[in-house]
This record gives sequence, C-alpha cells and structure tokens, in this order.
Amino acid sequence: MWRDVAGSGSGRNCAGWLGVLCVSAALLLAACDARSPQRESARAAASDASDASREGGVQMQKVSADAAAGPAGGQTRAQVYESVRKVTAIGNKLFFDPSLSGSGKLACASCHSPQHAFGPPNALSVQLGGRDMRQQGMRAAPNIKYLQKVPSFTEHYHDSDDEGDESVDVGPTGGLMWDGRVNSAHDQARMPLTSAFEMGSSPARVAAAVRAAPYASQFRDAFGEHVFDSDDATFKAVLQALEVFEESPELFYPYSSKYDAFLAGRAQLTKAELHGLQLFNDETKGNCASCHLSQRARDGSAPAFTDFGLIAIGVPRNRSLAVNRDPHFYDLGACGPERADLKGRDEYCGIFRTPSLRNVALRRTFFHNGIYHSLDEVVRFYAQRDTNPEKFYPVVKGKVQKFDDLPRKYWTNLKTDPPFDRKPGDKPALDESEIKDVVAFLQTLTDGYHPEAPQQHADAHIVSSK
Repeated sequence: MWRDVAGSGSGRNCAGWLGVLCVSAALLLAACDARSPQRESARAAASDASDASREGGVQMQKVSADAAAGPAGGQTRAQVYESVRKVTAIGNKLFFDPSLSGSGKLACASCHSPQHAFGPPNALSVQLGGRDMRQQGMRAAPNIKYLQKVPSFTEHYHDSDDEGDESVDVGPTGGLMWDGRVNSAHDQARMPLTSAFEMGSSPARVAAAVRAAPYASQFRDAFGEHVFDSDDATFKAVLQALEVFEESPELFYPYSSKYDAFLAGRAQLTKAELHGLQLFNDETKGNCASCHLSQRARDGSAPAFTDFGLIAIGVPRNRSLAVNRDPHFYDLGACGPERADLKGRDEYCGIFRTPSLRNVALRRTFFHNGIYHSLDEVVRFYAQRDTNPEKFYPVVKGKVQKFDDLPRKYWTNLKTDPPFDRKPGDKPALDESEIKDVVAFLQTLTDGYHPEAPQQHADAHIVSSK
C-alpha cells in the first residue's frame, strides 16, 4: 500500500491567517524540483539518498490544494521557500516550548524525543502529564517519524493501480493516532495540546504563551501581522507550524538506516541480521512483512515497514495503567473510547494502527498500552502467543485467561495468520535463537547509519530550539 496520499485534505483550510505565507505553493514547487531530470539522475545513482529527497514532495503535496487560493502572480520561488523556512523554524521552537502546556513543563519533545526517533525517552508504559504533571494517559506515546505516507483513514482500502491489485479490499487502513481517528499532522498536534492528561492546555492558553514567547516577533513575521488578532488565528498557526516542521525530510524521514544502505548496495548485513530478515519475511515463520512491508515498492520508494492497517492481536492487559483498575474498562482502539465515530461497530473493536518499525530499536515501550519494554519480549509474544499463552496472560485456577484485554465477543476480530495460527503444545514459529536474529535485523532499521561509523544512530539528526 504505497499510494502517496499522506496529505489528503491536510491543509485545505489555510486561509486568512496564512495570508501571503502560501505554504502550499512552496511545497508544490519543491515537489516539482523533486521530479526534475537532475533529481531523477541522482536517484538512479544513489536511490537511498534520493528517497528522502523525493519524499520531500509529500510535505509539499500536503497543502497543495491551497495553491490555487493564493493571489494571482503570487510570490517568487525564493519568497515561497523563505516563507516555508520561517514556518519550519517556528515549528521547531514550538515543538520544544513547554510554555504551551497547562503545567508549563511539558513540550512536544518531552514525549517525542529527537534522540529516540521522536518517540518516548523513557520506559514508562504511558507518559505523565496534565496541569499537575501527574496524570497518566491510557496509551503509549508513538514515534512520529515516517508518517508522511500514512493515508487518510478509510474502512475499505484498495491499492492503487501501479502498486497492487486494486480489486483487493484490505480493510480499515490509515489515519494517525493509535486508533486512526485523525488524518493530518495539524489535527494530530491538537490532540496532545488540549488533552487533560497530556499537555493540558487550551487554544487560548497556547495563544497567550506564543504572544509572550521570545519568538513572538518571528511568529508574526512568518504568519503575518494579524496572526495575533484572535486566539483562534494564533492556535491555527501553531498547528500549521508544527505540521510543517514535522514534515522536514532530513529529520522525520531521512531513510538513513543500515537497511536502507543495504538496499542501495552500500552495506552488508551480518549473518544474524540477514537471517533475521529472512525470518521476518518468511510467511511460515515470523511473517512480519505481511503487515510491516520490508521491500521497496514498485515505484522504487523505500519501505515504510507498515501497511498502515489497523489490526487486533490480543495484547495482554497492562495492569499498571490507572484506567485498567476498573475491571469493566477496555481500550477498544478504533471503536472507542477515544474514537467516537465507529462506536458500536463491533468489527472495529480491538484494532489498532500498525506502526512503522523504523527506529523501533530506540523504543523502550511497545504496543498501544506499553505492556512490553524490550524487542525480545515483543517478538517472543508474536512467536508464542498461541503456543505458550501462560507466558503472557494471567493463569487463574490453572486456566489461562487468554486475550484478557479484549471482551470475548470481539475475539473474531483477532488476527489468525502466521505466526498466530498455532495452538498450545505446538512448536513456536520462532525459537530463541531465531528471536535474537529477528531482533538483530530490527536494529538495522535505526536511522543515522554510516558505513564508516556504524555505531552512530538517530542522534545524528538531533534538533533543538536553539
């Protein structure tokens, strides 16, 4: 599923406060540059480096619908790029600014650390927030890299003509957040800013913080002299700036892992890594690639290591979460409680987004409820969920309480393809040695790899508000 539809509708309400910014025009211009003959030649010479360059067009296309809304004549190319540069710089500052939160202590970067591929910097199952910094959420903070290709949510996804069989309905696909309930980065940014258990702020509070910030004059310069005329205009500009910043190719989708170098012929995988890749792809073993696509698409673009789908795999209940102290509470993903539009649709209960596995080795918290804290545990769960369920689920009076975080009436939604096609007593899909090799392969997906210095990781791309 490699249609480049990441930005469907993501920037179509940019009017008034955007004024002469005309971000869309800048994005469109860069998209054209990305398809120039010179870039095509570079792509043929070094496909790994050009993946990020070409993907820069996605940032452009996200708001391309607004280009027609700009004044006739518009800006020069240089002016357009300068506008985008200014908005990106403001987005960077906002991302690291804790004053936007209700507590004044929590920034976007607090939960989405650049040193951890813009994911959580610690092993907490869920992060703490709210105005007192003590409120516990119900879901783990996701990584926010490599989101540029995520399509808008649809209940029935069909591959495009050039990327697959369009007659095949692959089911619920796309959207951001664990339940796919929003379709754009600016709508996604609104969620943590206003959530009572995350940043605990409000549009008015955010607007006031920006007006008082050291970068207020830069903000006005980027968005126009009237951007502070109303809280609504200021808040919309904040969300747009965060969206543009989070689509910076060099930071959020650099395609600079060892595996990318391997695909480009610039690196060799070790014996363990190569075996891990084989197990990852093997439909009778790990079968990981059935959801975490590992091969280049037909158009030559780099794999995102996700099919963008939403599935149910029966992750064990995390009893360390405050919400789970209520035995009647269940986080059912796409059918609630955070998402409301699919409430009552039983076929969507228990399904969650399939995240990209890029930079997964930098994480210390896994799955939507943060139940596991190492890759070994995660791969072992996949391999042994059905053969050795007592390792993962409570045992009461000698009976395993399997799928204890999903009411039985929704069990028909659970994925049963390999490796989930076994029963107790069967041989697991992967043995302990094979689990280690799969983990070794997953470690090749970390950005920042350099053939001459392979020990470097994602921190090669650290950004800051300085």
